[in-house]
Amino acid sequence: MPDKKKKIIFIVGPTAVGKTEAAFHLASKINSEILSCDSMQVYKGMDIITSKPPKALRKKVRHHLIDIISPTKEYNVSKYRKETLAKMGELLKKGKAPIFVGGTGLYMSILIDGLFKEGAKNKSIRLRLYKELEALGSRALYKRLKKIDPQAALKIHPNDAKRIIRALEVFMASGTPISKLQKQRKGLSDKYGVKIFCLNIERDKLYRKIDERVDRMFRKGLVGEVKKLLKLKLSKTASCAIGIRELKGYFDGLYALEEARRLIKRNTRKFAKRQLTWFRKDKRIKWLEVGEKENSAAIAKRIWKELS
Repeated sequence: MPDKKKKIIFIVGPTAVGKTEAAFHLASKINSEILSCDSMQVYKGMDIITSKPPKALRKKVRHHLIDIISPTKEYNVSKYRKETLAKMGELLKKGKAPIFVGGTGLYMSILIDGLFKEGAKNKSIRLRLYKELEALGSRALYKRLKKIDPQAALKIHPNDAKRIIRALEVFMASGTPISKLQKQRKGLSDKYGVKIFCLNIERDKLYRKIDERVDRMFRKGLVGEVKKLLKLKLSKTASCAIGIRELKGYFDGLYALEEARRLIKRNTRKFAKRQLTWFRKDKRIKWLEVGEKENSAAIAKRIWKELS
């Protein structure tokens, strides 16, 4: 990667691995600012449930793309990309290397690789595919996708009905596989020196950190926060935050609070596993194995050495 290119830094990884603190120390070290790469931290009032960076850290180092929209409103990758690129441009003009931090792989991808043109849309095809989904299930549609666009199928989970239908719709409307269209995208990697670091830790230790984080969330008032959120008409996206559905079951009297806690821990572990699966597919990522007792300042120092 040419040294002349301005650097864009990504610190990604599974939930609870320690990205927030490491990014804070790195930003302090290189006098930069942090841009969230998290699809849930954009929502106001969802502080505990999304484990937002502590306000003390945000006072010392500026964080962007956090608390920018009501949880009653929908938010998507194209809105995120537009707002983020504008903020990133401001930082680059100041001579700062933007540091993106988060675990939303899709958000990282649309920034680094760009979006492909959304020309191939056909409502009637989409509706027909959703009817087939109800009748046959997502795996039947996934088998069809594997035949017409095996490259796209490799990147989509057999249960991810929305993305399967989108890929089929594109092919049926345009005659061109979505994987081919995606290769025509242009993103940050075409113009900047993108460096991606993924923090990782042994699986059993990660799961222990997740369990500890969930316990802290409950101590901080997770139950009260979710109760307030459920009084709102949450957007479809915001309602997907882990903890919403699990605690609603408790509020509805379906099970005890301890069962809600157990479900949140279990579903967070599953989410972390999916995050790691996503990031492992990207060969551009530099993996950093984190020691169990390694502090965030030491991790930031390792990243800084890699950048130097």
